[in-house]
Amino acid sequence: MEHIQITSSSNKLLLEFSGSLNLYKVTSLERELESLSLVEMKNIEINLQNVSSIDTACGIFFIRLKKSYEARNINVHITSASSEIIGTLDLVIKQCSLVEKIKEPKKASFINKVGRTTYKNYVGLLDFFNFLGNLFATKLHYLKSIQNIRFKEIAFELNENALKALPIIALTSFLIGLVVAYQSAYQLKIYGANIFLVDMLGISILRELAPLITAIVIAGRSGSAFTAQIGAMKITEELDAMRTMGFDPYIFLVMPRIIALMIAMPLLIFVADIMGILGGMLVASIDLQITPALFIDRFSEAVAAKHFFIGLVKGPFFAFLIATIGIYRGLKVKNDTQSIGFNTTKSVVEAIFAVIVCDALFSIAFTNLGM
Repeated sequence: MEHIQITSSSNKLLLEFSGSLNLYKVTSLERELESLSLVEMKNIEINLQNVSSIDTACGIFFIRLKKSYEARNINVHITSASSEIIGTLDLVIKQCSLVEKIKEPKKASFINKVGRTTYKNYVGLLDFFNFLGNLFATKLHYLKSIQNIRFKEIAFELNENALKALPIIALTSFLIGLVVAYQSAYQLKIYGANIFLVDMLGISILRELAPLITAIVIAGRSGSAFTAQIGAMKITEELDAMRTMGFDPYIFLVMPRIIALMIAMPLLIFVADIMGILGGMLVASIDLQITPALFIDRFSEAVAAKHFFIGLVKGPFFAFLIATIGIYRGLKVKNDTQSIGFNTTKSVVEAIFAVIVCDALFSIAFTNLGM
């Protein structure tokens, strides 16, 4: 059944529509009107007298048709005796005018972006301090009685974060010691100061390199694991289930991880010290002809024990920063898998940054103390 009748005269076009028009008939109406020739047309009448009803889709079609003809300098007139059809057309015109008034949002200025970022970081810092407050309050309760300490969980985390991390820590430290010694040996040979390689290696590895390299590896390994584990538990609502059953996640999940990592870090730094010195000793023996016996004698004379203990003292502080940031980021995970990846990345970056800042503060403090 045809829904449109087209009558044209010298400079006038009559478009008579009929029947019930809806969304599904708009395409066919557009197809019929596309073939019209509007050359020398000055007036167009859209007659809706025989139309029984229209929906908003057809109303939009008629209003857009009217505007497209008017854009060609053609006078367009829509006629209809039905108050419902006229009301629908008026409603469409009103809504279209409202849409046109809505301006596109302006691009945020540089100052606006800086302000938003600063405020967001400020709120995040306050949230982290709130987490630390809960953590210390739980820790005081946790250490009040030996019955509160979860020895089984701590032993499990020690196995995961200390024993299983030994190979990568040992290999990384050995290679760092080897590379540092090899690069230094080239310069020392120029001045005939081969033996001073031992002094440089001993102090730099024991005091700075071994703790820092160990902390960075653990931040990438254990810090990210803490975020992913706790984040997955939050998504699967295991944390809510624990709270419902009366178990505090801080006691059962947070404290064992932090305590285990604080115990493991000095042990890992000790292994890193040994492997880093062994790497330097290997280069000294091959490249500088310093025998292992001579290396050890010079090491015991030139390197004071305080450098070793300074490196170990840093371990628990680094471990606390890595564990708390990793767990905090895990608790910030939202209910989607993409959030796990985002917060895991953030935890590693923030933990490494915090470790470097902490190491710089230690260096300033120990230097001012004459250590």
